Amino acid sequence: MNKAAKSFIRLRSYVWNIGYRPSLGSYEKRKLGIFNVMNFLGLSAGVVIPLVGFFGEKHFPPIVWLAATAPAVISTFVLAANYYQKYEFGRLLYFTLYPLATTMCYALRIDAGIEFFFILYGVLSVFFLQNIYNIVFSFTLSMACYFLVATIWKDYNYSLEKQNYYFYLFNHLLAVFFIFYGLLLIKNENTRYQNQTRDKNWQLRRSNLKILRQKADITGKAALLEEQTHQLTELNTLKNRLFSIIAHDLKSPLYALRNLFRNVQLYDLPGDEIKILIPEVVNELTYTTGLMENLLQWAKSQMQAESVKPQLLDISRITKEVLQLLRLQADAKHIYICSKMERPVYVYADRDMINLVLRNLLSNAIKFTPESGSIQIEAREMRSYIEVLVQDTGTGISPEGLRKLLDENYFTTRGTGGEAGTGLGLMLCKEFLSRNGGRMRIESEPGKGSTFSFTLPKGGVEPNAAG
Repeated sequence: MNKAAKSFIRLRSYVWNIGYRPSLGSYEKRKLGIFNVMNFLGLSAGVVIPLVGFFGEKHFPPIVWLAATAPAVISTFVLAANYYQKYEFGRLLYFTLYPLATTMCYALRIDAGIEFFFILYGVLSVFFLQNIYNIVFSFTLSMACYFLVATIWKDYNYSLEKQNYYFYLFNHLLAVFFIFYGLLLIKNENTRYQNQTRDKNWQLRRSNLKILRQKADITGKAALLEEQTHQLTELNTLKNRLFSIIAHDLKSPLYALRNLFRNVQLYDLPGDEIKILIPEVVNELTYTTGLMENLLQWAKSQMQAESVKPQLLDISRITKEVLQLLRLQADAKHIYICSKMERPVYVYADRDMINLVLRNLLSNAIKFTPESGSIQIEAREMRSYIEVLVQDTGTGISPEGLRKLLDENYFTTRGTGGEAGTGLGLMLCKEFLSRNGGRMRIESEPGKGSTFSFTLPKGGVEPNAAG
């Protein structure tokens, strides 16, 4: 880029920014820039035209020179008003003095061929002025002057057309150029403003969408945090309850052992009396063993929340293994346990978790079944899952107790033989079944027994992979 082009760009930038202040909006800044450029062109024309006329062959009367230099004087005052940020005053000055100066030329019976400028003043006043009264005044003034010059004053003493036709033609072309250039600038700036407004709207929409996504993300995280806080609070409450119960319940078997050994030590008890005391101690230790197993499984489940290892299992084989473990507990109360699973029944689940579920449900059935009662276990094959049922002839559960079992995390009562419990086992059953894609259902009626059933995903018939 050569020096002339750089100088022109710097000059245009300087003229464009005359009177600019940061508080102006982008649209008002463009209007100010266009108005500055138009006045600079008017100032230039007010200097160049007299120079051209001065060096020409024809000589003009003084009033013509005055009319020719008027644009330079008026535009200088307007640019000064803009420089001091008197924008509306400068524009009103422009759209008042220019029509009056042009009319004054025609009033002195001089036809300078500049009547088209009235149209330019009227059109531009509508665009540049802000106050509606100023717009009406300026537009009316320009149009009134135009009609006065074009229709009423027709007899002129001096006609530029006759004296210098090319100068006369130049004035008309200059007026047309100013009209065209002014409208073109307005159109381009309006188009640019609309494009920028559209781009800003698009950016705002993108920002709004981003903010909405961030808000949704924050809301989701807040909800998750609140849920986790609630879960931690419940878990802490449960932990405190369990520790309180465990601390209390561990005393019974320890005291039973201590009393047995103390009696043997102090009173030298015979073997027959020791045999009478041992079953009570065994019952207490059996309960304590189950309590410890459930507690360890609960602690493991909390530390390994996602640690589920599903595999193909034969539920009938696991049931037999659990019954073998609980046989002594059932025999102590003369309870008859019948399993109707005569052939393999395959499910897809975690072996250790399902073992614990069956052990707890059968242990509870034994606990709440009176002496000489019965317990029945069966499996029902559905389309996509297996349902396992544990039915007893025990005491049953009251509606209030059933509601607590279904709604709360833990609930416990003593069994028919005075067996204690924490309710932890049933809570683990529900949690482990949920992790394996199953659920538990309880049906009970006081005095008629209970049915605890659970479902698990059905497995394929692959005996080698079972168990």
